[in-house]
Amino acid sequence: MTNEQVVFKIITAAGNAKGIAFEALALAREGKFDQADEKLKEAKEFFHEAHDIQTELITKEAQGEKTEVGILMVHAQDHLTSATLTKDLIEEMIKTQKELHELKKESVV
Repeated sequence: MTNEQVVFKIITAAGNAKGIAFEALALAREGKFDQADEKLKEAKEFFHEAHDIQTELITKEAQGEKTEVGILMVHAQDHLTSATLTKDLIEEMIKTQKELHELKKESVV
C-alpha cells in the first residue's frame, strides 16, 4: 500500500467516525437513545480503523521503518485527532441528553 493510500484510509475512516458520531448526537437530541448508541458503536468502529492504521505506522517507525511525513500525512493525523475529540465530546453530550430526558420525564410526572 502506498503512503497516499494509507493517508486516505486514515482520512476516510476518521471522517466517517466524525460524521456518524454527529448522527448519533442528532438521534439523542430526539430522544432516540438506542439508535444513538448504535450509531456511536458504528462511529467507534471507524475510529478504531483509523487508529489501528496510525498504530501500525508508529510501530513500523519504532522498528526503524521511516514514514514519509508530508502535508497529507499531517492532514490525516489532524483528522484522526479531530475524530478522537469529536467522539469523546459527543459521548459526553449524549450522556447529558439522556440526563435531560430523564429530568423532563420526572418533571412531567
